[in-house]
Amino acid sequence: MSSLHPVAAQIIRATSSIILGKEQQIKLALACILARGHLLIEDLPGMGKTTLSHTLAQVLGLQFNRVQFTSDLLPGDVLGISVYDRNIGAFTFHPGPVFTHVLLADEINRATPKTQSALLEVMEEGQVTLEGETRPLPTPFFVIATQNPTHHIGTFPLPESQLDRFLMRIRLGYPDPQSERALLQNNGGRAHVGEVEACISAVELMALQAEVDHVHLSDALLDYLQALLQYSRQAVDYSAGLSPRAGLALRQCAQAWALMHNRDFVIPEDIQAVLPGVAGHRLQWAVGMESHADSGLHLLNAVAIP
Repeated sequence: MSSLHPVAAQIIRATSSIILGKEQQIKLALACILARGHLLIEDLPGMGKTTLSHTLAQVLGLQFNRVQFTSDLLPGDVLGISVYDRNIGAFTFHPGPVFTHVLLADEINRATPKTQSALLEVMEEGQVTLEGETRPLPTPFFVIATQNPTHHIGTFPLPESQLDRFLMRIRLGYPDPQSERALLQNNGGRAHVGEVEACISAVELMALQAEVDHVHLSDALLDYLQALLQYSRQAVDYSAGLSPRAGLALRQCAQAWALMHNRDFVIPEDIQAVLPGVAGHRLQWAVGMESHADSGLHLLNAVAIP
């Protein structure tokens, strides 16, 4: 395997100093951001989801806002509202926390579907339209959302249209014994997030994202990518197949993964590394075909490299 891109290695090393023993998940999160995508982190409470989000923003030199999603949260609490100003005799717009580089939507599935849907436009278009006026968001802009498993009390399942806006979903899982020991000794990592210095600036990050667009994908690998899409649509395993947007997401993430590994071309292992994170939340098992296996991993194992 090729070595890591120097900047990517620096980012991963800095983030790993706070999020211990989760290098693979950190690499996937970075690939998602380099591919200009939004990230969904799903896991049990207390696994470090919020800490990872804050650390990534800190390391990437980006402005960070956090919104705690609750059942009484309103769309205006996220997007902003217009308030009448008596002094000027007109309404003045007060931007919501979404006007930032990184918006952490913490426990997003505790908000009602109405509030969840307020994020659809900002995630797809990078803008907010209120009262007939469209306001662009800062660039770069990412939503990093955390959610508890859907069987937890007080959660509202994310609709498919919302899930599809997330380029990738990852899970952190329990730490290994050595990493957990270090966490216990240092009182966790969240207290040390502010000590981590930025590795790059927002401008440098956008330059890296532009490099991703120029990573080459051969015709043979496009055949492989299409074979994955076609299997998901034709197999009886899934209730619905992957959309063209999912295919583009898979391509972008594979290109980002290749760049992170210091290559200007994609190899099959790049697609295989990111596919579970890109496809797992978009594929639902068909009735009667439910399995404990990850649906994205199942797809990966079902389709051979051409």
